[in-house]
Amino acid sequence: MQVTLLRRCIAEFFGTFWLVFGGCGSAVLAAAIPSVGIGYLGVSLAFGLTVLTMAYAIGHISGCHLNPAVTIGLVAGKRFPIKEAGQYIVAQVLGGIAAAGVLYVIFTGRDSWDLGGFASNGYGAHSPSGYNLLACLVAEVVLTFFFLIVILGATDQRAAKGFAPLAIGLCLTLIHLIGIPVTNLSVNPARSTGPAIIVGGWALQQLWLFWIAPLVGAAIAGIFYDAVLAEHEQPPVPEKPVTYSA
Repeated sequence: MQVTLLRRCIAEFFGTFWLVFGGCGSAVLAAAIPSVGIGYLGVSLAFGLTVLTMAYAIGHISGCHLNPAVTIGLVAGKRFPIKEAGQYIVAQVLGGIAAAGVLYVIFTGRDSWDLGGFASNGYGAHSPSGYNLLACLVAEVVLTFFFLIVILGATDQRAAKGFAPLAIGLCLTLIHLIGIPVTNLSVNPARSTGPAIIVGGWALQQLWLFWIAPLVGAAIAGIFYDAVLAEHEQPPVPEKPVTYSA
């Protein structure tokens, strides 16, 4: 029985909530605890685990996109209908905003707190290591491109069955290990939007980059995979028409 679009969007909302709550939550709540903080490695692993767990939980319901860039990449790769992309993206963004709101309530539950960057993505003065706009743009495009290549390859009909969540989760961990020092790593506009709304100011002003770069990288990956790496069935050879002699 086909799952309705509404139910798939609800799955995307909760899946994206889990990604932002788990990934950004690890950065905000656990990464810098004195002496026992989980650091870059822990945050990277947390993001990978959110996708891994949700892929098994809701992959059979919605496909587990959890990311507007993934949805656009799948549309570009002819794996997802464009007419449903808008609804998926709205559900993902709302899930990310809701997760950031819940994190804010938890984070401010101490006697003293400093919001800081609240796991927002940024460039220039707001890059964790001070990388400029061009470097951050290139990093986000390239890392999103390879993330989508892994997604498209791991879910290809020719790929080994049942292992796609592992490949995708580990890929997300890897690209966070690369990208956190550069931009705090987005590759996901929904992940970037929630924290940016909480922080406001500079985070909202720089949010454009973390929509444009992931969408561009994902679209290029989808087009490339479909054109170069996908296996397209050959059109059937028409049968020779039968002729009757008088």
